[in-house]
Amino acid sequence: MEKKLKDLREEYLKIPIPKELNDVVQAALNEKPRKKPRVGRNILVSAAAVLLIVTASVNISPAAAKAMSDIPIVEKVIKVITFVEWKEEANNSSAVIKTPAISGLENKELEDSLNDKYLSESKQLYKEFTDSMSKLKEGEKGNISVESGYVILTDNETILSVQRYTDTIQASSSTESQFDTVDKKNEVLLTLNSLFKDERYLQVISENIKEQMKRQMAEDPEKIYWVEDDDFTAFKGIDENQNFYINEDGKLVIAFNSYEAAPGYMGAVEFIIPTKVLSDLLVGDQYIH
Repeated sequence: MEKKLKDLREEYLKIPIPKELNDVVQAALNEKPRKKPRVGRNILVSAAAVLLIVTASVNISPAAAKAMSDIPIVEKVIKVITFVEWKEEANNSSAVIKTPAISGLENKELEDSLNDKYLSESKQLYKEFTDSMSKLKEGEKGNISVESGYVILTDNETILSVQRYTDTIQASSSTESQFDTVDKKNEVLLTLNSLFKDERYLQVISENIKEQMKRQMAEDPEKIYWVEDDDFTAFKGIDENQNFYINEDGKLVIAFNSYEAAPGYMGAVEFIIPTKVLSDLLVGDQYIH
């Protein structure tokens, strides 16, 4: 499997430059600027199992990006593509796993490390699904649904924020996400720590989240957060590894997976932290403002 994926990746990166590319680029340069659109087993579990490997949904190929970068007046293009997709159905269960890849970074070490991580995550998720299917007794139904994909949360001149999510349904449902935020100009991966002068931000953000939780519960009795002081499961605060991203408005968003800060029926929850609460703690206003 690993060798097959490696060969597939290498084949993808060798996509030839279309003959008509120069004409297309030249025609685009002669047009008036338009508003930029949002971009958006060999293992046989059963005779019904199906595995599709599709390299699709490419926003822009690496070959095209390189060709365009050779034209001085065209800015480099950093995009997220769907690199590979697995689809499988077996024993009343299904899995759809889309793997993103970042294209266009000059920092190839960062680009490769992120893309290798995404591929590794997808391979592990696919393995877990097939392992669970292989443990079923003859005639037994798995009743499992796994859907994994990605969302481009922010894509502007400064940053690129990407969310990878996994929705799992098996008796109950859960959502887990991971986030990466890249400084597109300096081509570095941003961490929560890197945004602040010192560790005071941990307590400040934690207290603000608790205030938001209590306010939301007071306004809507159907909302429940684990925030009561006498509750042993109560939310104590964030740490430096907390999930976060920066939204299109330049605001810091703290994200929690299902069951991390609230009962399962609340799903994954997020809190936008007011910048005025953070202003004295930020290293600068380049990202958060």
